[in-house]
Amino acid sequence: MTRHLIHYGIHFLVPVLIGLWFFKGDSFRVILILLAGILIDIDHLWAIPLYDPDRCSVGFHIFHTYWAIILYILLLFFKPTRLIGLALVIHIIADSVDCLLM
Repeated sequence: MTRHLIHYGIHFLVPVLIGLWFFKGDSFRVILILLAGILIDIDHLWAIPLYDPDRCSVGFHIFHTYWAIILYILLLFFKPTRLIGLALVIHIIADSVDCLLM
């Protein structure tokens, strides 16, 4: 139970806190972009079984591969893609913490 609270807390609470804390004038838009990072979980639909509570997403699903993670980190270095990169990195951090807590 604690593992899931931490995992989903990072997925949903951290983007809200970052948006409110660092982007005061544009927080609603930033929060929506950061929460949209959850969309990379679409790759879970291609997994068999669809949901496995004992499977680590990082390194397994296509949008959670190490090559994809490198791309997400590179997005942080360019202003036009910085928020998208941040959203994706937050997502990967949440999934990595979940893997560590297994």
